[in-house]
Order: sequence, then C-alpha cells, then structure tokens
Amino acid sequence: MSFTAHHRSTAPMAAVPALHIDLQSLSLGSRQVLQALSLSPAPREWMAIVGPNGAGKSTLLRAMAGLLPFQGTLSLDKRAWSDWPARERARHIAWLGQNETTAEDLTAFDVVMLGRLPHQPWLAPARAADHEAVQVAMQQTQSWEWRDRPLGRLSGGERQRVLLARALAVRSGVLLMDEPLAHLDPPHQSDWVHLVRQRVNDGAAVVSVLHELNIAMQADRLVVMADGRIVHQGAPHDPATHAALQEVFQHRLLILQVQGRWIAINA
Repeated sequence: MSFTAHHRSTAPMAAVPALHIDLQSLSLGSRQVLQALSLSPAPREWMAIVGPNGAGKSTLLRAMAGLLPFQGTLSLDKRAWSDWPARERARHIAWLGQNETTAEDLTAFDVVMLGRLPHQPWLAPARAADHEAVQVAMQQTQSWEWRDRPLGRLSGGERQRVLLARALAVRSGVLLMDEPLAHLDPPHQSDWVHLVRQRVNDGAAVVSVLHELNIAMQADRLVVMADGRIVHQGAPHDPATHAALQEVFQHRLLILQVQGRWIAINA
C-alpha cells in the first residue's frame, strides 16, 4: 500500500497566510551565506528549491521558518513575523527539518502528537480532533502500525515518515520541508509527491528543499539557487529554467521530456 489520499482529515486546514521573505543578507559566523533575495510562496503551489551543495538552500528555508536571524523582513499576511504570537505562527506554518532530533523513547504516536501542540490550550489534554488529526497523518504516511513503538527503534525511513506525519498533523496552510525524502526509497518518494499534491489541492503552500532533481521537476515552481542567491524562478517546463539548471550544475545535466514529464540525468 502506498501513502494514500483515502485517509482524509475532517478537520479544516488552517487558512493559508501570505508568507514573504525580503532578505538583504544572512551570515553564519563571519561568513555571508545568503545575498539579497525575495521569495513569496503562493497558496495552491508546490515550490521546490534546488541547486548545488553550498548554494544556501537549507539556510534560506530555515530563515523562512523564522529559525535564523537575518538582515531583512519576514512577514505573514503583511504582518511582521515578530508581531505574531509564537503559537499562532506554529498553527500557520509547519516545519520538517533535516536530521531532526527528539526524545528517542517517545512513541511514534506521541511524536506526531507534538504537531498538535499549537492547537491545544496550555497543559490541556489532547482532544478528539487532535487524535483524529494524528491518526489520519500517520495513516497517510503508513506509520500508524508503529504508533506504539519508540522512535529510537525505527529505521531511518520509518522515522522520516513519522516526522512527516508530525508536520502533516499540524494541518497548517504553509508547509516547509528540508530534504523530506531523506531515507525514503523510490516508491515512498513517489508517495510523498502524491501527499504534497493533495495538500496543494487543499489550498496549501508547500516549499521543499530537494536534492532529487527528478522529484523537484514535478513541482509547480522551481527556485534555482547558487552562491547564496536565487538565480532563477520558473516552471519546470520553461526553457529558461532548464538553462538555469544547466548553468548552476556546470552543464553536467541533460534535461529531457519522457512520457510528458521533465527529467534531469547526468550528462
């Protein structure tokens, strides 16, 4: 069985806020990692950020999630990031990062339930709607059968599916994912695409950093990065997008159309 759209939550998804970053500079220590750029994910759009190693992709996504300080502005619905209460922000934006750590003795169910914390009053027990959101998210990622197993006893792929379920359980209008396909085999990578499409069809804005170019080429918009800047934004079928990919990957790609889908292979 694949990740499936048959399991759908009856709980409404949060309204999709307009997320916008206008960044002048971001430095880590003494090194400038990002140069001036501007980015606005759109509702009902899957945006994939791609580029060579060291381009600044993950740093940009962390800045968009409010996890890194930078010179510039970050806003939700034209309201400064700092003006939003943290819990309210967390209801609107879900985050799945690289190599995330959490208590290894927590059960998979409890890990996914963490995604519901922004919806719960302080110290209040989980409600029926929280349990329903967790079950649906775990069924969507085929992790429900491990719900009672400690996270530390799961394989890398199983763990990644639990963490994806945690992000889905938030039911946020914006979903930011950094290398979400880590440890997933090709069938489950394909299932992930179907889940993203489901969220986008429901109205969400999805932004993912991906190394898997052939998966990224299925997105609605590619954001191509190099040397800490955005060099191009466009549709995967746009010849200008192909040219930008060729440029940043040093013309070591062949971009072909196979059965109506664009793919990139090593030249």
